[in-house]
Amino acid sequence: MRHVIDQAAAWQRSGTRFAMATVVRTWGSSPHGPGASMLVSEDGRIVGSVSGGCVEAAVCAIAEEVLAGAAPTVERWGVGDEDAFAVGLTCGGTIEVLVREVGPEVPLGRLAADIAAGAPVALVTPLDSAGGLVVGGGTATGSLGDPRADRAASLAAEGMLGRGASGLVTSGDGSTDDTGCAAQQELLVQSFASRPRLLIFGAAEFARPLADIGAALGHRVTVCDARPAFAVAERFPRADDVVADRPDRWFRAHEDLVDAATAVCVLTHDTRFDVPVLALALRSRAGYVGAMGSRRTHEGRLARLRTAGTTEADIARLRSPIGLDLGGRGPEETAVSIMAEIVAMRRGGSALPLTLRTGPVHRV
Repeated sequence: MRHVIDQAAAWQRSGTRFAMATVVRTWGSSPHGPGASMLVSEDGRIVGSVSGGCVEAAVCAIAEEVLAGAAPTVERWGVGDEDAFAVGLTCGGTIEVLVREVGPEVPLGRLAADIAAGAPVALVTPLDSAGGLVVGGGTATGSLGDPRADRAASLAAEGMLGRGASGLVTSGDGSTDDTGCAAQQELLVQSFASRPRLLIFGAAEFARPLADIGAALGHRVTVCDARPAFAVAERFPRADDVVADRPDRWFRAHEDLVDAATAVCVLTHDTRFDVPVLALALRSRAGYVGAMGSRRTHEGRLARLRTAGTTEADIARLRSPIGLDLGGRGPEETAVSIMAEIVAMRRGGSALPLTLRTGPVHRV
C-alpha cells in the first residue's frame, strides 16, 4: 500500500485526476483484506491491486464511470454471484470494493509523509461522499464536511489505528436525522502503522537469510553482534541497522522501541551474550522471543536464566528451540521456520497443515 499512496500523492500534486478503488469488506478466501487499494488515472494508468488480478478489469470500468461524473459506489463480487466467473473471482471469496474519485481536498501529502517517516497514521474515507481525513498522533488533517463528524471520525480512526486494523467503522457525531434518530456515517479506515521490528542478536550465517526474509515481510530489521568482524553492513544488505555492540547493552538502550509487534531472535550460541539479552527481552513488551540451540543448550540456558532472576512466567514466553518443525536444514530453511513461527504467533495461526483444518482458509 505504501507505493500506492506515494503514487496517489504524486498524481494529486501534478493535478492528475484519478479514482481509488479500496477493499472495504471481505468474506471467505478473499485475495486481499480491507484497505487494499488500486488507482486508476484519467489517462488509464493503473497502480496497485484489490484482488490479485481477479476483478481488476471490472473495477477499471467502474473507475472510468466515476471519473466521468458518477457518484462513489460500493460494488460486490463473489463466486456466488451470477457474474462471478465473468469477472474471474474464482478463489472462493467475496469482496466489496469502494470506488471513488479522490480530489485535492484529501490530504494525501501528509499521509505519504507520515508513512515515509514511520509514524502511525490512518486515512478515513466516507463511503457515500467526497472528502477525507488523515488521522495520527492526536491530530487530524482534512475534513468530512462537518467539524462534529470530523471529531467523531478521528476518535474512531484512532481506535482502529491503535490496533493496526483497517476496515469499516460506524461513526456518530451526536446529531440526529430528520426522524430524530442518531445520525451515523459509515467510514473506511485504512491504517498505516509503523513497521514491526525484527531484532536479530548474533550475526552468524543463520542471521543473513533471516534478515532478508524478515525485510521481505515488511519488518524493520536490526542485526546486533558484539563482534565487529561479524556485524558488517555488507553482509546484511536488507537490514535497516547493523550494530557492533553487546546485545544486552544495545537492548537496554533501545527498550523503548520494543512493543507487542516486536520479534526478538537470539542466535548467538554464546551464554555470555544470549542469557543477558534474553533476560531483558523476556521482561519486555516484545511479542515474540526465540533463541536458537539444541534441547541440551536450551536446558542449560533455562538454568542460567533462573539464576539471573527470570521468573517462570517470563521463561514460559521463550520459544526455544526456535522455529517451527519444518524438517529443514541449513540457514535458509531454518530462517523460513523461524519467520513462519513469528507469523503464526502474530496472526494467531495454528501452524498446522491446512489439510488438517476445516472451515475458511483465511480467518476473519
